[in-house]
This record gives sequence, C-alpha cells and structure tokens, in this order.
Amino acid sequence: MAQNKLLRMDNVGIVVESLDKAISFFQEIGLKLEGRAMIEGEWAGRVTGLGDQSVEIAMMVTPDGHSRLELSQFIRPAIVSDHRTAEVNALGYLRAMFTVEDVDELVIRLQEKHGARLVGEIVQYQNAYRLCYLRAADGLLVGLAQQLFL
Repeated sequence: MAQNKLLRMDNVGIVVESLDKAISFFQEIGLKLEGRAMIEGEWAGRVTGLGDQSVEIAMMVTPDGHSRLELSQFIRPAIVSDHRTAEVNALGYLRAMFTVEDVDELVIRLQEKHGARLVGEIVQYQNAYRLCYLRAADGLLVGLAQQLFL
C-alpha cells in the first residue's frame, strides 16, 4: 500500500473579533487580501462540529504567494472562549511569525497606526535574526523576524 504524502500547508486560521481591523493590521505587515466571503449553513457546521454556523472569512496571502492566513469572524454561534490574554507558553496557543525587512520600523508603524504593543523586547538571536513578539490592539499575538546578513 502506498503511503499518502503531504502536499503542502494550505493556511493557518485565526478567529478575530473584527475582520476589518484584522485585515488592516495584516495588510500593514505586508499581507494582501486574496478574498473575503461568508460561509454559512449546516454543511460548514459539519466540518467544524458547530452545527448551523455563519462566519465571515478573509484569506490573506504573503507577497511570495506561498503562505496564507485565514481570518474568521463568527456571527453565529457566539464565541465561547478568548485566548488573547493567555501567556505565550499556554498549551495550544497560536502565533504566526513573519519575516520582514526592518523589524524596528514595522513595530513603530504597528504601534502608531494599530495600537500594537511589544510583549517583551526586540532581541537579536546570534548573527541570524532580530525578532520580537507583539500583540495587536485586539490581543492577537504576532511574531516578527528580520534576517540579518552579517
């Protein structure tokens, strides 16, 4: 019997409070809005196990076209828990890491335009990266890394 092989990772999904604000935040990082749609009905609930659901999604894509981030805002059923204030070492916690050209400049821009805040500090890892974690104004955790060419 032939072994089934993985073809690719399609996307990472994050449930957000405001789709418009999340789209704007991730566009500021450099992702492009690929599409936006309402996903409704019993068929969708069979996938998620939530029954009859209504969720608006936005698919964001990285500039190279290889990675996608699916943002979901649930209309129904209601949100049942909120992990945005959990510490970064909480089991099952999710963060996305993005490689950027200038981490310092982007952090300042995200703070000024979107109310983001650093979780710790911007640090350098060996001669390879400058990186940090920050939280968007709505609490989403994002990692930023700048590759160093020393």
